[in-house]
Amino acid sequence: MPHSPRRPVRIALAVAAAGVVAASAAACDARSGPTASPGTDARQVTVVGEGQVKGTPDTLTVNASMEFQAADATGAMSQTNDRQQAVIDALVGAGIDRKDIATTAADLQPQYGSDSTTISAYRATNSITVTIRDLAKASDAIGLIVSTGGNASRINSINYSIDDDSQLVRDARARAFNDAKDRANQYAQLSGLDLGDVISISESASPTPPVPMPAMPRAMEAAVPLEPGQQTVGFSVTVVWQLS
Repeated sequence: MPHSPRRPVRIALAVAAAGVVAASAAACDARSGPTASPGTDARQVTVVGEGQVKGTPDTLTVNASMEFQAADATGAMSQTNDRQQAVIDALVGAGIDRKDIATTAADLQPQYGSDSTTISAYRATNSITVTIRDLAKASDAIGLIVSTGGNASRINSINYSIDDDSQLVRDARARAFNDAKDRANQYAQLSGLDLGDVISISESASPTPPVPMPAMPRAMEAAVPLEPGQQTVGFSVTVVWQLS
């Protein structure tokens, strides 16, 4: 079989072992095939496999702020802190573990009048992130934040996630490798060669983004309808095999 040209070839997802000339492979249309290492008689094939599995989120994270505006900085900050403390106490009283409540921001900003030079008031904001591990309590917890905070409430974001995705990761990794092996076997057959030992494996985990929900209105009295949907855990693996 003729040797491949000696030009270096770059791979977007992973770098093959030293001395290997590898063709890049896209996730859905792997274009890699049998290649020869410069200066040797070895034949190799480099392929990229993809694996994805879906799981149902079991955790909800809420970022909520309390915001007040007052003529003086002390008044604005005091009202904001008092209201946020009331929210925290209410959540703890409802069964949310205190360790799952974290302050993420405390902000105080002057507000200027129409002339843009004179301070007319101060706006204070205090933000917390609440991790809700029992989704059955999620709607009530969000309602509690708003009912306790009143018109000072700001629901900035709501995100679903999977607390322990280790099994999903293992399943996605196995699917990615099996996909790569199927592709490599096909290239070997098309080349009239046999698939040999694995030379190298490089993996790239696809990020699992949280499932966002739009920001809520400043005040709500009705229960909040929530649906967790599903999240995807994915892996991409680049594998180099010998061909014989």
